Amino acid sequence: MAIDFTLSDEQLGLRLQAREFAETVLSQVPDVIAPIPDPLDRFRALKPFYQQMVDAGFVKGLIPAENGGQRFSNLQFALACEELARVEINTPTIVLGTGLGTFPIITAGTPEQKERFLAPFVDGSPALAAIAFTEAAGGANFDHPDPKYGVQTFAVRDGDEWVINGRKAYTTNASGWDDEGADIISVVCRIDETKPPAESLAIIVVEKGTPGVTFSGIIDTIGHLATNSPYVDFVDVRVPVENLIGVPGDGMALTKGAFSWTCSSIAAAAVGKMRRAFEIAYDFVSTEKRSGSVPVIDHQNAGYMLADIKTRIEVGRYFAWKAADHFDKTGGLDRELSNMSKIYNSELAVQTVYDAMRLVGVDSYGDRVPLGDIMQDVLCLPIYDGGNMGVRRRHLHEMLRTPGYDHLAAAENRLSV
Repeated sequence: MAIDFTLSDEQLGLRLQAREFAETVLSQVPDVIAPIPDPLDRFRALKPFYQQMVDAGFVKGLIPAENGGQRFSNLQFALACEELARVEINTPTIVLGTGLGTFPIITAGTPEQKERFLAPFVDGSPALAAIAFTEAAGGANFDHPDPKYGVQTFAVRDGDEWVINGRKAYTTNASGWDDEGADIISVVCRIDETKPPAESLAIIVVEKGTPGVTFSGIIDTIGHLATNSPYVDFVDVRVPVENLIGVPGDGMALTKGAFSWTCSSIAAAAVGKMRRAFEIAYDFVSTEKRSGSVPVIDHQNAGYMLADIKTRIEVGRYFAWKAADHFDKTGGLDRELSNMSKIYNSELAVQTVYDAMRLVGVDSYGDRVPLGDIMQDVLCLPIYDGGNMGVRRRHLHEMLRTPGYDHLAAAENRLSV
């Protein structure tokens, strides 16, 4: 990307494609899921919309060309995510969840593993992937150096198989469309309870239909209403030893890399939500007089608030672009800007949507104006994918404490450490 932020014809074309797809396809989702009380049924109702995302090439955009896909750059995903999330957040989240599940395989899988595990995502079917990362007791200390703590999902080798036991939560997509599981679940586990995660943390792939995988409830969230967030129990789950991605200890870098990959897309999604809130508020204050003599926009306070909101959107957009571009230029090795952009934009979105609600007033808290729904969605952004407090602690604080940290490196597209 040029320093003047000019998008290439290819990038602009993808952005416009995503915008049209969102307006013509994803705009139908809210009315479809609104009357459905059960969160799992709401998720199932997204299958035809996800299929259309598959048909439009968004899922192939996760997969490298050598494996039959058309993998997008991180910047391309950010461009698409702003447009998609502006209209609807749940269906694009399925794509990002699938990206998380396939990321370790794409990054560290052998050619045989890639051929085997990635095939469902290029054949045109509505295949799903998931990453089983968060423990039922929480995931903030997944990399605790004391082996008594942290990840308590274990895989023990028994001959030519791994035997997995443990319980995970917030495993987006994991139960699949039919409660038989996602096509693949990348399970973050430890292969030795006596060794710290630097030596024992691993990712092992569990395929759909493997005995011992059960789903013991779904978390009904206040936003992202059709996102699939089940508890997953692994009880004596046996998979071939060949399902281990990389070597024991690689789970540390692969897990951090996967969630850093989604960061700039989440930052861009936050921009999309802020943009939609601005559009709603701008239309309201431009047309409503609220029993006064002039439209609300004619009052200085309203104008100042709109100016601040629009400024935040522009800042957030370019930060997401820079973070995504930097991720691409460093081959995904730099986590600094990705994580910073996720923290900044997700928290900025909450404040921005709140200010849009303040402009509209009490109507924004009811069903006449959709700002309340947008607020429910953006409230999730600072607390999922590790949560911003965990990201600050486990990614940025850790980086700042590293000897040789270079605070100017990201500005010059170099590695910070």
